[in-house]
Amino acid sequence: MAISVGRDDARAVAETVTDPELPMLTLADLGVLRDVRDEDGTVVVEITPTYSGCPAMGVMRADLVHALHRAGFADVDVRTVLSPAWSTDWISAEGRRKLAAGGIAPPGDAPVRATGPVPLQLGPSRRVAACPQCGSADTEEISEFSGTACKAMRRCRVCLEPFEHLKEF
Repeated sequence: MAISVGRDDARAVAETVTDPELPMLTLADLGVLRDVRDEDGTVVVEITPTYSGCPAMGVMRADLVHALHRAGFADVDVRTVLSPAWSTDWISAEGRRKLAAGGIAPPGDAPVRATGPVPLQLGPSRRVAACPQCGSADTEEISEFSGTACKAMRRCRVCLEPFEHLKEF
């Protein structure tokens, strides 16, 4: 007897795959999982990188393929979609909650820009982030980069705990 698996089942499987750099988040929480559909018997999954050159894309792709194969989907095609570009605004409310619970300050609202070229700003960044440990907004940036290029290292001036902050894109 053959088991019938459908598009909704494929989406449910894809939505369980976690981000390799932020393992408390699924790709769906992170907002990089764009679409899951059937095209003539092939499961097509579309993902968008968090930024151009994101080194985790290969791992995301492989994890999606493996998860879908394990679930019984023989033909899987994972495609990269670059437009529109990913924004931290795509992180779900649940994803933001999971980041904070994992000790990473979730990003604020992404900057709003007009279409066209992105202006280069040479001054220091002015990001703010509440401490995920005590909730204080009195924090300072220690380093613009942390374990990955999309995170900064900060310290709370109240509880003195260091923490990572997912930067706004």
